Amino acid sequence: MASPRGAALGTPTILHAHGLVLRPVTAADEPAVAQAMTDPGVLQWAAGMAVLDAPPKDRATVWLSARIGAWSTGTAAFAVTDPADGIMIGYLGLRDVHRIPDQAIAGYWVTPSARGRGITARALDAAASWAFTSAHRGGLGVHRIVLDHVLDNPGSCRAALRAGFAEEGVMREAFIARDGVRHDCHLHARLATDPAARPFT
Repeated sequence: MASPRGAALGTPTILHAHGLVLRPVTAADEPAVAQAMTDPGVLQWAAGMAVLDAPPKDRATVWLSARIGAWSTGTAAFAVTDPADGIMIGYLGLRDVHRIPDQAIAGYWVTPSARGRGITARALDAAASWAFTSAHRGGLGVHRIVLDHVLDNPGSCRAALRAGFAEEGVMREAFIARDGVRHDCHLHARLATDPAARPFT
């Protein structure tokens, strides 16, 4: 049975896949998040208005406050980490799980120092594969995961395609930047019945 919006997702999960560990976000991630929140790309496309409106010194706290404990309100909030040291190098979230039956929305970012290594695509595939798993086997039991990105962010597009998220169309003026400029977005989706992503090397 589908869970209503805001419902708990059960015990927070740790995923080991593609040379990464995806684990629940914790307060100990604040230094890594604070560093990420100084990156223009993360701030422009992924931080959110609440973070942007906060003083720079408080941005990590504001970002984390919305995600620590988010599993209890319907968002699977993963810190993407390098298993060698456990330090957060990115974020992968699945939100609004089952708000529309059998669907979820993905969002993500990767720190500048970790880019160029396929981490976003690997994390997306790991989270999607888990989310497509039935609830009685420890997954979310969703059938469709969607994501979108502004057209001015081609790196995000490449990562989505690499993780098996097919492009479905253009969402006109769907993203409003802090300066009020509206941006068109690509809509991507992956279904549980779609072919698996190509092997990662």
